[in-house]
Amino acid sequence: MRTWRELFGPALRLWLLLTLLTGACYPLAVTLLAQGLFPRTAAGSLLMRGGQAVGSELIGQSFAAPGYFWSRPSATAPQPYNGLASNGSNLGPLNPALTQAVRARLAVLRRAAPGEAAAVPVDLVTASASGLDPHISLAAAYYQAPRVAAARALDVAALRALIVAHSEGRLLGFVGEPRVNVLELNLALDALK
Repeated sequence: MRTWRELFGPALRLWLLLTLLTGACYPLAVTLLAQGLFPRTAAGSLLMRGGQAVGSELIGQSFAAPGYFWSRPSATAPQPYNGLASNGSNLGPLNPALTQAVRARLAVLRRAAPGEAAAVPVDLVTASASGLDPHISLAAAYYQAPRVAAARALDVAALRALIVAHSEGRLLGFVGEPRVNVLELNLALDALK
């Protein structure tokens, strides 16, 4: 029968070997491969403006000025769109806290566009599962177009054309809904002037 000392040596060597392989070699190889084949994606899909990174196309940002399209609400804490705290609110549809949050968001949207009679798209009042969603539906963008046009003294039709130009179709042609990246849309909006 083997003693624990005879078993411990090979087990320790195997543990060290697997730690080196799976904890260092494999992550290093994958990182180098990704940076070589997909450098922009491996660097975080950053959007640049004037040589400076202004955000990632993968993580939403908070916009509150009336002259910008607003993002989907974020449920991350302690601040919105916190990539280190990605999560949903986990509030169910019958939870009073969710009802209060949606009502508060509706009130903000109605105050920002008092003449707008259209129904508010659901993605403007509810957070996504990750709390980081950078996209809004085309309906949410079209809903905001009159407010943004008024704040910037632009034609609503020009804004609708900008939304169409920056819209993304369904993934693989059938998954999800058409959408628009809010940061990219707002950067294009700033480029108009």
